[in-house]
Amino acid sequence: MSTSPVEASNHVELSETEFRDRLRELPPSAKLVAKVLETDQPLSQGQLADESLLPDRTVRYALNRLEESELVGSRYSFKDARKQVYYLNT
Repeated sequence: MSTSPVEASNHVELSETEFRDRLRELPPSAKLVAKVLETDQPLSQGQLADESLLPDRTVRYALNRLEESELVGSRYSFKDARKQVYYLNT
């Protein structure tokens, strides 16, 4: 079973209106993480925890909710391939 490069990519472009509508339904922690990513991206989970002042567990939950809503994408860090970095899909 082969996948095209488009299918393999987890980067989805959303319009500003669609992005805001999806974000509106999420918990406050997810909104804060999205706001941090809006000003500085891509960031690792640890960097997001430092910037948002949220516990790691809360950041992990927020990222999961944002990924489920296709508002955030991730890739491996170019600096450290053991880490994932996150970016907004806008």
